[in-house]
Amino acid sequence: MRAVLVKEYGQPEQIVVADTSAKRAASGEVVIRVKACGVNFLDGLMVQGTYQMKPPLPMTPGAEVAGLISEVGAGVTGLSVGTRVLAVPGHGGYAEEVSVSAARVFAIPEQMDFVTAAAFPIAYATSYHALKDRAQLKAGERLLVLGAAGGVGLTAVEIGTLMGARVIACASSKEKLALCREYGAQDLIDYATSDLRERVRELTGGKGVDVIYDPVGGATAEPAVRSLGFEGRYLVIGFASGEIPKIPLNLVLLKITSIVGVFWGAYSQARPQENAANMAQLLTWYAAGRLRPHVSGTYPLEGYREALAAVTGRKVQGKVVLVTS
Repeated sequence: MRAVLVKEYGQPEQIVVADTSAKRAASGEVVIRVKACGVNFLDGLMVQGTYQMKPPLPMTPGAEVAGLISEVGAGVTGLSVGTRVLAVPGHGGYAEEVSVSAARVFAIPEQMDFVTAAAFPIAYATSYHALKDRAQLKAGERLLVLGAAGGVGLTAVEIGTLMGARVIACASSKEKLALCREYGAQDLIDYATSDLRERVRELTGGKGVDVIYDPVGGATAEPAVRSLGFEGRYLVIGFASGEIPKIPLNLVLLKITSIVGVFWGAYSQARPQENAANMAQLLTWYAAGRLRPHVSGTYPLEGYREALAAVTGRKVQGKVVLVTS
């Protein structure tokens, strides 16, 4: 079977599409014939060797996939050959086959196509876990989403709206903000033309926001934290800007605010039952037409370089997906 292989971390010229051994299902695993694979910012970090996990080389990136189960390992129940699924292998998805722990595999609704399914699990599960479990977002609260048109940001806008929050979306262009409006944002802030802190003050009557969802980091982090209201919660999702911010902790003390880490990958492994319940809720919302994953582009497997460049360069609205067949 064909797969994207990283032979040396941090060296793009050492990434190739090559033939490799077919996958087999070990005990507790299934093999999925991959139809589509979501492209995520973390894939780029993994290719560079800067992500928290460093699989042994040669390595295949690709953290989320959708396809058909082709083999079921010993001890697996509730899944069978031919079932249409999405899954989160963590890596290995840029390929025609991938083996995955059955606990990280979920049957998809009949109306969900493979491209949509491949774009679904990481972004939606991260945002729902962040807003529900970590921030305990309540209806009527103000939610500020940074990088709001990106892969996870747009799902935070959508889920926050669904949970009853008043969502303030921040993005770097009118086109991106227009998309955020379509997904439920009631207020918009353009990074390029507005002072973030001043605009939040205007929108909230000086009270600040209750929750901040930040997948960007960098220069916007401190003015965002300064925009928190009393007992506000700042969610640390990631650092798409490439810069890990340094926050003066007196800002946390003065308004009794909280800085809350969100690492859905670790949560999903440590709390598999709770994660499964969250995923079931998300898929139920999708089946009911309450969630609309936004895929802005698809690429063939051989287009992995262009797809990764678009995502890591923050040029994507929503998600992009590799299509293998």
